Amino acid sequence: MCKKLVLLLLILTCTTRVNAQVPENSQQLLVTITDNWAATTGELHAFRRTKDGWQPVLKPIPVNLGRTGLAWGIGLHQQSVMGEGDPKKREGDGKAPAGIFSLGDAFGYPDMLNTGLDYQPMRASHYCIDVPTSPLYNQTVDALTVGEAAVKGSSEGMRRDIHYGDQQYKKGIFVAHNPDNEPGAGSCIFVHLWKAAGSPTAGCTAMAEAQMDAVLEWLQAGKQPVYVALPAAQYHALRARWALPKL
Repeated sequence: MCKKLVLLLLILTCTTRVNAQVPENSQQLLVTITDNWAATTGELHAFRRTKDGWQPVLKPIPVNLGRTGLAWGIGLHQQSVMGEGDPKKREGDGKAPAGIFSLGDAFGYPDMLNTGLDYQPMRASHYCIDVPTSPLYNQTVDALTVGEAAVKGSSEGMRRDIHYGDQQYKKGIFVAHNPDNEPGAGSCIFVHLWKAAGSPTAGCTAMAEAQMDAVLEWLQAGKQPVYVALPAAQYHALRARWALPKL
């Protein structure tokens, strides 16, 4: 009987760990919720992990998302959670990826930013490669290092102020979507500044600068921050299984 009980507890523990998609060492969590798959705006919530579970920090933040809404991306979550008929993220579809994703370094135009994340200042020669046939697909590179031919055809110049005349990448965070750089599965996903309230993105999450400043200051690389984006119905269906906070 004792052996059977121990085996049952081990099975339950392993199952819980498999279903709890947020890594156990992640202490910070950003959650974006939208009304449905097609919504282009949502609300971002920030949480810190405590012994009593996830506790909210900061105030809810309005955000803009992809011009055609959300679609399942590739991240920390199991692909088996996708429902029949749910949209799947592809290159150029205008959708922001849904799921659970690690957050990477901060990036931007200034030499320095007030953030606990590691920071990469961008130059005019930095590009994120969105050409699926490129061996550098879904990677941010410096043309001075890889050569001008390697970035030819990419529409993601990281100094948007220089290339396109806007401030959207002045402050941002890399989102680890499609970490194995699967060709055509979607590239260059960030959290960055919005153009204006309600103005959709090409597939990223965008917010006002004051809110971005608060998020950047709060996040710390050592706390392994994670980003979740889901429509409300999917979030509530997966919340207990993924051990996510109640909204």
